[in-house]
Amino acid sequence: MLICDNLVLRQDDFTLSADVAFASGKVTALIGPSGAGKSTLLSALAGFLTPVAGRVLWQGEDLTGLAPGARPISAIFQDNNLFPHLTISQNVGLGLRPALRLSQSEVAAVDQALASVGLAGLGNRKPGALSGGQQSRAALARVLLAQRPILVLDEPFAALGPGLKDDMLDLVRATLADAGRTLLMVTHDPADAKRIADQAVFVADGTVSSPVATAAFFDDPSPALAAYLG
Repeated sequence: MLICDNLVLRQDDFTLSADVAFASGKVTALIGPSGAGKSTLLSALAGFLTPVAGRVLWQGEDLTGLAPGARPISAIFQDNNLFPHLTISQNVGLGLRPALRLSQSEVAAVDQALASVGLAGLGNRKPGALSGGQQSRAALARVLLAQRPILVLDEPFAALGPGLKDDMLDLVRATLADAGRTLLMVTHDPADAKRIADQAVFVADGTVSSPVATAAFFDDPSPALAAYLG
């Protein structure tokens, strides 16, 4: 279980409090107004923002003081975190070794990961030579190789068209969620949550609600959520 234990996050004059637990092996959608703190929460979980109080726990282990690379968490943000000067194979290989000194078997694993997301034969290209959807697939291939049990997604598919976005969400479900990974996904689109999320939380007014099964979350919304959804 991933636990935010009385977590308090602060950026300038904005404060977010989270005292919530996310079940292992589930997809949780984070929904709420822009600026409510959804991305802030993911940044703290991944280790890019130090909390002013509280702890982040995973399976009983305190992650709060660990650097991002030492955490059991992979992240995909809106820019897909691809380095433009590296090839796609090199970007994906970072999921195995940051120094990119890969063995032959690891090179083969990179090729296999690329094939699994539909990018076979494109490993020698740079990110700029790929479409937005292909770049998203490369980012997924990297987290597949990293094999960390938690993945946080900060609207990485928001810039894609509806059909391609649905394809990417389905790929996330098939390659990561169905393999037992724990996923937290920021989205502004209820359809995204309904498509792949097991549960959802509402982030607003400086707090994070407790997870609720996705169907119940939308079928019986709180007054604040109903007002947000319109």
